[in-house]
Amino acid sequence: MTETIASHIEFFAAHAQCWGLPAIFIFMAVESSFIPFPSEVVMIPAGFLAIRGEMTTGIFWADALLAVLVGLAGSMAGAYVNYFLARSVGRNFLYRYGKYFFLSPQTLERSEEIFRKYGDLATFVCRLLPAIRQLISIPAGLARMNFGRFSFFTALGAGIWIVILTAVGAWFGHLSGDMSYAQLIGAGKEMISRHYGWILVFLVAFSVAYIFVHRFIMGKNRGAETAR
Repeated sequence: MTETIASHIEFFAAHAQCWGLPAIFIFMAVESSFIPFPSEVVMIPAGFLAIRGEMTTGIFWADALLAVLVGLAGSMAGAYVNYFLARSVGRNFLYRYGKYFFLSPQTLERSEEIFRKYGDLATFVCRLLPAIRQLISIPAGLARMNFGRFSFFTALGAGIWIVILTAVGAWFGHLSGDMSYAQLIGAGKEMISRHYGWILVFLVAFSVAYIFVHRFIMGKNRGAETAR
């Protein structure tokens, strides 16, 4: 599917100064919703175009920053669709009719299991994991997770992922301007896959730090306040 989508991205790339940022927002909103869509085909070309000065301003750092911010806004919009949809229709509806919206009962059950086990942390961590990154918003909505906390952890995880993809695209744009978009996306995905271990190391370190602070430091403070 990635290759098929990549073959159509060149139209938007050719008109990036006009359609670049709106296309990034729309495609990232779709990617972050329940519709299967790879974020790599959006943000890697965005970084590629930014470093070549072919986006909105023609200034690399400004275009890269705009691409990241608009991509994040799109991701948040898609995540909010999942969150409020789940809150509105409820668990029974999704398990019964979700298959018509690319949400099989097995997928929903798995995402709920992860959220029940890890809560807030899952909302952040899963934004950096393939296959589950967009779906973790659904159990968050079903559990009626605090909206502010949901927004914070979703933005944190999605923002890191978007920066990584944009940086990968910029790196290849710096190396060569002769790649087709299919080649660019393929090379970018291969590069991320080759270095994905570092992302996992970061996630483990963040999770350990979060659990330590949440359970031991904040837990002690809550215990002390209760004892007063």
